[in-house]
Amino acid sequence: MADPESRARGRRTFGPVVLLGLAASGFAALAGHREMLTLPQDYLESVGLISLEGQDGTLVEFPLAGALGLVALACWGVLLVTRGVVRRAVAVLAALAALGIVTVVVIGGFLQVDDAAEDLASRLGATSFTELPLERSVWFWVALAASVVALAAAVVAVRDVPQWPEMGTRYDAPTGPRASGTTATDATEDPAEQSNLDLWKSLDEGSDPTEK
Repeated sequence: MADPESRARGRRTFGPVVLLGLAASGFAALAGHREMLTLPQDYLESVGLISLEGQDGTLVEFPLAGALGLVALACWGVLLVTRGVVRRAVAVLAALAALGIVTVVVIGGFLQVDDAAEDLASRLGATSFTELPLERSVWFWVALAASVVALAAAVVAVRDVPQWPEMGTRYDAPTGPRASGTTATDATEDPAEQSNLDLWKSLDEGSDPTEK
């Protein structure tokens, strides 16, 4: 079992980390579906292509970053309603997805800019791709910053998730003997949980609890 200090830390980090992870993953997913590298307006004017500004032929996207952002965002939603080993596995998946976004953005925005310029030049019919002055867009920096924050939040989640509060079992549909009849232990159960069991039992028997 976790020591009291770890449990206290888990209670402190649960809300802020989950909110931070959701927000950062959401921004990463949004930015990942936007343009990452663009041709500046001044250059397009100088070559007579200003009418193409903002179109696909003048910008570069990183669709994989957007897809990984959606995965990370979904992981934070699933993390709220799971327990135990599954919950920790989902936190690990969120960390891997965030790390994937960071990797895609860094490689595409720093290491493969020349390749992106070559591809863009091919689409525009230009002859010298090395002269295309690609710029990193605002969305590029948003995606990079958000993915780093999402990664940090997911790492904290992997560490602290065993101490985080979990959704109570009273919200699960009862199964086994407890759903089929009253036992000796029912009398000692919490009244709210007993009421929840009675509702499920009435539904199983085919009655409509909304009827008076």
